[in-house]
Amino acid sequence: MSRCLALSLILALSSGCSDDDPCAGVSGKCVAVSSGASTTTIQKAMIDVTDGGTVAFAAGHYNVTGEISLDTNHVTVKGAGKDATVLSFANQTDGAQGLLVTADGVTLTDFAVEDTPGDAIKILGANGISLQRLRVEWTRGANETNGSYGLYPVQCKNVLIEDSTVIGASDSGVYVGQSDNIVVRGNTVNQNVAGIEIENSSHAEVHDNTATGNTGGILVFNLPGLEVETASGTAVHDNEVFENNEPNFAPAGNIVGLVPTGTGIAILAAHGVEIFHNHIHDHKTVNIGVISYVPTMIAITDPTYDEFPTALHIHDNTLAGTSDMPTGELGALLITAIAELHPAPYIVPDLVWDGVLDPARIGTGTDYAEADKICIHDNGDADFLNMHYPTGDAVLPTPDLAPHACMHPAMPTVVLP
Repeated sequence: MSRCLALSLILALSSGCSDDDPCAGVSGKCVAVSSGASTTTIQKAMIDVTDGGTVAFAAGHYNVTGEISLDTNHVTVKGAGKDATVLSFANQTDGAQGLLVTADGVTLTDFAVEDTPGDAIKILGANGISLQRLRVEWTRGANETNGSYGLYPVQCKNVLIEDSTVIGASDSGVYVGQSDNIVVRGNTVNQNVAGIEIENSSHAEVHDNTATGNTGGILVFNLPGLEVETASGTAVHDNEVFENNEPNFAPAGNIVGLVPTGTGIAILAAHGVEIFHNHIHDHKTVNIGVISYVPTMIAITDPTYDEFPTALHIHDNTLAGTSDMPTGELGALLITAIAELHPAPYIVPDLVWDGVLDPARIGTGTDYAEADKICIHDNGDADFLNMHYPTGDAVLPTPDLAPHACMHPAMPTVVLP
């Protein structure tokens, strides 16, 4: 090689020629989107990409004024990094969300979505979705006018959400609803009302995430009136859940608006849930709370809804910190229950269960059969309270854990195809 040719190659590499082409190094059909491209250009790329292809965004800031949609299967949408490629929807005037995906086998990776008026990234009815190394953020911080959901797969199957960051959602940062076979791992959620929420979904594994600075860290909910009603099989393990003390800023009427400020992990009317090996500490209301739908006082019009949590297994967690500032309607119930045992100050135990049992399940007995029991054990020196809701009846709240000295089989690891 001549010295001149070698020098030319060095200059070409140092000038970053490969960086100017976001499709460099991508195999197969690739549609490039240059820095600063218009909304029309971005949508055209989503239309032009073929099955198995890639839409590649260059590093830069994109002012997106309308909803972007993708309905082609097996497409990868990639940027140059979650802090390098930023799709800003601050000036959006059209569409219900920022990015809507209704295709199977889609991977979204290495870009950011900011300041959507509605939901940020919604995946609807898809099979095989990977959301990796993304950032969703509402840059003004906690505000009830922020979009509801950050990463939002609903009615999906085979879902992976990993190594992503969500900040500022007025409902849930990472939300997976009415879906099956789900892995949520390695994410950081901050300053959302709910950091991570698994709702009416089956076979979900939530692990190695960091939830801090939200109203509630991790929620597992089962709600009435949805297309998918009977869901079970969620494992929440090896997460760091701490200081989720952001005042609740959910818009009025949202069910998540009932989550008290300072909630670590909350289980609402869910079935088949295992909570283990988590570090949960420094929450103003409660580290782990388990409730039926009954204390919400919301009328149920769905005759098939099962409003009682069953088959829970809470074990081998590390819980710490003092919970002495419960808030909201559910916090008031806690204060009432605790006051029946001892006067103020109101120090809330680490683990609290509302104590509501399904009359149909207990029959003439006093507890569930083994398969439906709420099992709690080996959580260090964590204390416990059965509220025996409604408070003020003949049965007082009790800290007795003996009825919960049981075990359920471990939840199987979720395997994605």
